Amino acid sequence: MNTKHPKIITFGEIMMRLSTSNHYRLSQITSLDVNYGGSEANVAVSLANFGVDVSFVSRIPENELSGSIVQILKKLNVNVSQMVYGGDRLGTYYLEVGVSNRNSKVIYDRKYSSFYEIEEEHIDWDEVFKNATWFHWSGVTPAISMNAARVCRRAILEASKKGLTISTDLNMRHKLWNWGKLPSQVMPELVAYTHVLFGDMAAFKTMLELPANYVELTTEGIEVHQTSDTITKLKARFPKLEKIILSFRNTENTNENLYAAQLFSDDHVSQSSVYKITNIVDRIGTGDAFVGGVIYGLNSFDDDAKSLEFGVAAASLKHSIRGDFNLVTKEEVFQSMNTNKRTNVSR
Repeated sequence: MNTKHPKIITFGEIMMRLSTSNHYRLSQITSLDVNYGGSEANVAVSLANFGVDVSFVSRIPENELSGSIVQILKKLNVNVSQMVYGGDRLGTYYLEVGVSNRNSKVIYDRKYSSFYEIEEEHIDWDEVFKNATWFHWSGVTPAISMNAARVCRRAILEASKKGLTISTDLNMRHKLWNWGKLPSQVMPELVAYTHVLFGDMAAFKTMLELPANYVELTTEGIEVHQTSDTITKLKARFPKLEKIILSFRNTENTNENLYAAQLFSDDHVSQSSVYKITNIVDRIGTGDAFVGGVIYGLNSFDDDAKSLEFGVAAASLKHSIRGDFNLVTKEEVFQSMNTNKRTNVSR
């Protein structure tokens, strides 16, 4: 799967993030911090930061806020030349930043956004996929609206026709699936075209209706026998799958997590180190940092284990970066990998 000169396309909604500072509750605030992000945009930023040719495709209104988004993405070396303009609203989410045993909380304001109202004719996929090698989408996109699900399906079909490698992150957003269909009624058809699948046991069960039991991550890691039966069922149901990547998180509290992953490819299983992450600054976007890191690895290394370790190390570092985007360098990720080999701790 290693590609000498990858050109990667990601597709989804980018939003304005309004978050509390100093761990205030939303009911207490008089001001909010502004950032931008969204699953596929976050992946694109990670890849661009690692030196990959990557384009982010979305639909946003033509106003000053969207102009700010475009300028930020350009500054981060993400190609936005295929961005589509139209509609009246930029999707927004509010983040109440938790602390100690109080979890963070998200409130979405995405209904009737420009992306919510996207139509199939808005995007010329022939132009978008010209010279592309890889297409990435996540389960967030079809969750937003019926329109978004239809456009996502069209993108997947066009990418498949053109022979692109297709990767999918089974992000489950319970608060979004409210437009008339359950994820299990939509996602299996879309995942059928996927070559590289990211997810966890809960997502497999909820989004694909696949029998999957919760597996608790400990400092000793995950045994292969705890997940292999589910992987066998996934491969049987979705024969195009070439690689399945499972992530695991154990949350002691909002300031201390364990993080690890497995990668199944053919009959081989790779397992990452277990990272103990403390003094967490921002957990939002860490899963996207993992996905971006693994996709980078699969396009750069001829080694699944190294690709997986790079992704987990990238995710661990993202916990120290405020905002949705992972702004660490390749060198910092490699250093974290080496440090983790010695101490099993990433700080």
